Amino acid sequence: MPMSKQLTHLDESGRARMVDVGHKPDTERVAVARGSVIMRPETLQLIIEGNLKKGDVLAVAQLAGVMAAKRTSDLIPLCHPLLLTHVHVACTPNPDENRVDIEASARLRGKTGVEMEALTAVTVAGLTIYDMAKAVDRSMRLSDVRVVHKAGGQSGTFTVEE
Repeated sequence: MPMSKQLTHLDESGRARMVDVGHKPDTERVAVARGSVIMRPETLQLIIEGNLKKGDVLAVAQLAGVMAAKRTSDLIPLCHPLLLTHVHVACTPNPDENRVDIEASARLRGKTGVEMEALTAVTVAGLTIYDMAKAVDRSMRLSDVRVVHKAGGQSGTFTVEE
């Protein structure tokens, strides 16, 4: 499916605007985003063992990601407030790559997509991991946050081949 060459969040004068989706039909929409938090091997081991003073890093990060997806329109100025029907966040240790891999999916039946909600979930989950482990590793970094799948709506299905 070809991409539009027009920025939808700008009016004819180049000013920012919220897109009017009132005319669009409600459809099932889903988006999946992924990213990682790269860290020192010993930091990942502390997270896996649950030995950080702030508690269960992965459980808190997953919850933070779900909460963030629900609040996306409060954080991103031109996002529509959405009635999400499902959000799932998984934070999976990857010892071979010294990172925690994060995947978030968001779903609804509505007039606009949920890519921003999935991306926000991944990002806030990653920031939560950083916050909870920064006392032992300030060199951690969020990496490669991206949409890997979306379906529904006029633009159809998009999947990144990884």
